Amino acid sequence: MKNIKKRVVVAMSGGVDSSVAAALLKEQGYEVIGLTMCFSTGASAFGKDPWEKQGGKPACCGLTGIEDARLVCQKLEIRHYVLNFNKFFYEEVIRDFYREYLAGRTPNPCVRCNQFIKFGILLKKAMALEAQFLATGHYARIVKSPGGYLLKKAKDPRKDQSYFLYRLTQAQLKRVIFPLGNFNKTKVRELASDFGLKVAQKQDSQEICFVPGGKYGEFIQASAGGEVKPGDFVGQDGKALGRHRGIAFYTVGQRHGIGIAAGHPLYVTRINAKNNQVILGGRETVYKREFTVKGGHFLAKPPKKRVEIKVRIRYNHKEARAFVYPGKNLKVVFKQPQFAITPGQSAVFYDKDTVLGGGIIQKVIR
Repeated sequence: MKNIKKRVVVAMSGGVDSSVAAALLKEQGYEVIGLTMCFSTGASAFGKDPWEKQGGKPACCGLTGIEDARLVCQKLEIRHYVLNFNKFFYEEVIRDFYREYLAGRTPNPCVRCNQFIKFGILLKKAMALEAQFLATGHYARIVKSPGGYLLKKAKDPRKDQSYFLYRLTQAQLKRVIFPLGNFNKTKVRELASDFGLKVAQKQDSQEICFVPGGKYGEFIQASAGGEVKPGDFVGQDGKALGRHRGIAFYTVGQRHGIGIAAGHPLYVTRINAKNNQVILGGRETVYKREFTVKGGHFLAKPPKKRVEIKVRIRYNHKEARAFVYPGKNLKVVFKQPQFAITPGQSAVFYDKDTVLGGGIIQKVIR
């Protein structure tokens, strides 16, 4: 009987990670197809081009990235397609991004992009090409167990990206491959050199891909026009301390860029979008223990009673032990206060190195 290769689509950005993922899968005998998502510039929901005033272009749709991906596919002798996801990206990611900031919350667009774009629309495109799998350059692992598929941290804790993937479903996990989950970055670059890929030493992007220079406030101001308005900085006692540029320029835990002289460092402790106020306080006031979560999602069965697990409240936060209470809106209570629990960010639940699920931080209680 003829051995039929399994077809896999690889999401290729032109970076070293996705390039090595494609090379490894071809080496393993898969029929590999490279797909590069292009998010071209254009009018936002407010009728403006958010990049026009800044003189920049989003990294995710630059010609350099597309060309690098094309050259890698040429080197690997695999097919390569470029898909314009501009409309989907605006509707599902960018519009949500600035609307959340305007509502006084701090979203994580990478989580939403993974949920709706990469493992939503792109996965469907892969299946339309009669592929059995979609692969990406994420640093995470998928393990099949008797009870279903488990999403686990990468072997390299410094590169682990499981936090951004907690909204994957069992049906998606069945169709997804993470070839880099057992490697560290140094090894990935070595593999790129071994495969003869010119992107071996290409610098990693450290910013949100569609915000040039990481200037979130300026991006939102360009997108939302007159929606970003100056207002009052307010102390813990409710007294006005000065004027702020607009709530889109601030997030809970922020210290820099406040410009208020108080004799001691001031931090953003809360944002009141209704009154257009940014509340400030000393560092000790930013530590909280309890909050609610909306849109709770579990990769397996959700808990029916209180459970004690580890919770991470942002990507660079070291997860800490907490009690999670079931309900329409989950309640999370840390055993020890944590710095800057931020509405809009994702709270992700872990059991050792396994992702249990998570949700969006809705309201900080105390």
